[in-house]
Amino acid sequence: MKNIIATLALLTSTLLFSCEKKNNLVETPVRLAATNQPLIAAEESDGKIQVAILLDTSNSMDGLIEQAKSRLWNIINTLTTLKFEGKTPDIEIALYEYGNDGLNKNTDYIRQVAPLTTDLDLISEKLFSLRTNGGSEYCGAVIQDASQKLTWNDGLQNMKLLYIAGNEPFNQGSINYKEAIADALKKGIYVSTIHCGSYEEGIRGLWKDGADVGQGKYFNIDSNAKVRYIVTPYDDQISKCNLRLNTTYIGYGSKGVEKKMAQEVQDANAQSISVANYAERAVSKSKTVYKNESWDLVDKAKTDAKALDNLKKEELPAELKNKSKEEIKVIVTQKTKERETIQKEMEELSKKRQAFIDEESKKTKTKDDLGQAITTSIHSVAKTKGYVVVN
Repeated sequence: MKNIIATLALLTSTLLFSCEKKNNLVETPVRLAATNQPLIAAEESDGKIQVAILLDTSNSMDGLIEQAKSRLWNIINTLTTLKFEGKTPDIEIALYEYGNDGLNKNTDYIRQVAPLTTDLDLISEKLFSLRTNGGSEYCGAVIQDASQKLTWNDGLQNMKLLYIAGNEPFNQGSINYKEAIADALKKGIYVSTIHCGSYEEGIRGLWKDGADVGQGKYFNIDSNAKVRYIVTPYDDQISKCNLRLNTTYIGYGSKGVEKKMAQEVQDANAQSISVANYAERAVSKSKTVYKNESWDLVDKAKTDAKALDNLKKEELPAELKNKSKEEIKVIVTQKTKERETIQKEMEELSKKRQAFIDEESKKTKTKDDLGQAITTSIHSVAKTKGYVVVN
């Protein structure tokens, strides 16, 4: 059975109208939401994908967390196949946990683990830090918190998606889940639900009703299922490219050293899951959605032409402190070219890798119907909002 994060990728379609039941994964038809949604943020740029992931971290949900860690980079890579007006949209992901007795009772045992952010390493770091404990699972409360406190951007072509996964009845707690979801819909946020258990149990526990109210989709999964990977002849080459890619990052500022180290830690975390997962992360790092202008001079120089001129000496890494500004510009330019060369190489390898995976999936009995549905559903919503799929 497909894992939780692959399921989250499938959920990015809010306009799939058929109802399927395969491998015990069922999705409900989705209705069109009203187009006259109120403004929810000052920024009105189109072509942004915002995804909030709400995970139950009560006891028995260890498998759910493991699946999330295993498939983060897969969902990112799936979303990066989308283009809007010729550009790759920004992808922001937020993370919540709920149902954990280690959290504050006064906040209904929920916690915003990470805000909507383009810092993908931060999301990975936070996922790997999650631990299960206890549980009092209040779905209405965590949906309300995420819809009200995250910075959701306006724009008719933006996709604003909230996914909640767990296993206890959906109507627990003092916050009415129907009211919380209705408020989210007014902001153009679609709510989909993932029940960790049987399909019928999820219906009885009102998980399907939550998806119906949220104009999203309802799924049931086996949260304890092991992630299945297809190892390809290109994984090793991609991994070697990733090591070369890391050498092109030049940390600067107060967090430069820390964030560069964090980058390598998340490489190691991905590798601890599997060789294939490590390759997935490396592919994500080769794309434009993986941006680190807040600590990397190469990315910073791309977004700010005067960045190197305005850089203070104390912000420089040790290896550049004794260099002149002209020398620093030469080094940054060189690293920029190196990165672009490596990224192009990785792009070609990733295409071959995906083609190999697609072909093997057709030949093996382990092929999951959900896998193809992920691509189909993402492409479906993309077309309705003016996105183009570019593999």
